[in-house]
Formats: sequence, structure tokens, C-alpha cells
Amino acid sequence: MKGILILAHGSREKSTEDTLKEIVKMLKGIMKDHIIESAFLQFCDTDLHAGLDKLKAQGVDEIKVVPYFLFEGVHIREDIPKEIDEYLENNKDIKITLGKTLGSDRRLAEILADRVREAL
Repeated sequence: MKGILILAHGSREKSTEDTLKEIVKMLKGIMKDHIIESAFLQFCDTDLHAGLDKLKAQGVDEIKVVPYFLFEGVHIREDIPKEIDEYLENNKDIKITLGKTLGSDRRLAEILADRVREAL
């Protein structure tokens, strides 16, 4: 069974957790036939391993980790793959792959344009 883990950076500011929860709630409304959970890389109890465990507990054995990150920095290239490898050492019965960041996308430019218009 397949599942999706939306992974955000995390922050000491706890309100960021509510923002991700709202985004994931919207995503679940769009992708109704998918098992989707969320987690944070840092500063939250629901870290990457906890998010993976939540999916595994639902019978998921193939997980796509989709980073809710704009850029492909050191966390994407090094930290997250390392944590996934560590998780897989004790969970050899599942497959985990890492998706792409939000990156450069016209839809993000449209959102940015809306924010600029609001600021003017």
C-alpha cells in the first residue's frame, strides 16, 4: 500500500505546525484516495521518523516523502536522505523515496504575484 509524507522544515514558532496541518488538510481534500501524513524535519515531536511510523502503522509499505521546501539545499541533498537511510536500517520491509521540492513553478509565481498585489 502506498502513502505520502509531506515533510516541512519546522520552526520553534509553533503556529507553523497549524499552517502545515491546514495545507495537508487541503491536500487530503484534493487527493481523497491517498493516505497522507505530515511531519517536520526539526523542532517538532512529529519528526520524519514519527511521520513514517504513522504511515507504517496504517499498513503503508511504500512511502513517497514530499518535501514542503522551496529550495534544494543541504537538508534535501544530505540531511533527509541520511534520516531516511537510518529509518530503513530498522524497517527493511518498506520502500521510501524522496520527491522534489516545490522549486521553481509558475503556480508559485502566481501566488507571489497575489502577495505583491496585496502589499501594494
